[in-house]
Amino acid sequence: MIERLEISGLHIKVDDDLKKYVTKKIGKLDTYLPRRARASAHAEVKLSEQMIKTKKLCSCEVVLRLPHDTLTTKETTVNMFAAVDIVEAKLKNQIKKYKETHSSLKLHRRILGRIRRRG
Repeated sequence: MIERLEISGLHIKVDDDLKKYVTKKIGKLDTYLPRRARASAHAEVKLSEQMIKTKKLCSCEVVLRLPHDTLTTKETTVNMFAAVDIVEAKLKNQIKKYKETHSSLKLHRRILGRIRRRG
């Protein structure tokens, strides 16, 4: 679970159900993070609503601060829970790309070499 998770609302009152849902979805993204990045991960969730003519638009923006990088995702839909789901899926893909660019292949090769020599 991401320990530092800030949830704020603009033109919307963030009730307990929505807060639990966001914590469940966004908070568990740390399972996709590299172990060294989990301790310093910091997520800011900004939820907002706006009325355009007779249509209500809900938007969810997540800023995930990691070592050496910041991942930002925003989505606008008619339902707040759907916006959170879409943002979660987008962040999963961005985290996978982050892991590919910031992983140490030399370390993996060294560990695999040691295992092969012992076995």
